[in-house]
Amino acid sequence: MTDQEKREQQQAELQWLQLKKDFATAPIAGETVLEKMKRKTRENPLVPMGCAVTLTALGLGLYSFRRGDKKTAQIMMRTRVIAQGFTITALLVGVVLTTMKD
Repeated sequence: MTDQEKREQQQAELQWLQLKKDFATAPIAGETVLEKMKRKTRENPLVPMGCAVTLTALGLGLYSFRRGDKKTAQIMMRTRVIAQGFTITALLVGVVLTTMKD
């Protein structure tokens, strides 16, 4: 590597570190991770509920597939897709509402 390439690489690394520092989400007044999770859940409770339904449908679908019950497994996989769609929709609605509130 030439000296110029090394300098460019160092500058790129420094820019990356600065961007990371600028966009880092600082905790609100010493907020812990658990407190932040509780606050976010209160702000948009449909997202964690959608995640729980998605995970449940996935687990039941895999369990049914393992047992050989293809019909139930297929229903659970379709339920999982619907739950994922609900979760993404809830997330997007939450983002839009938060943006409009600010």
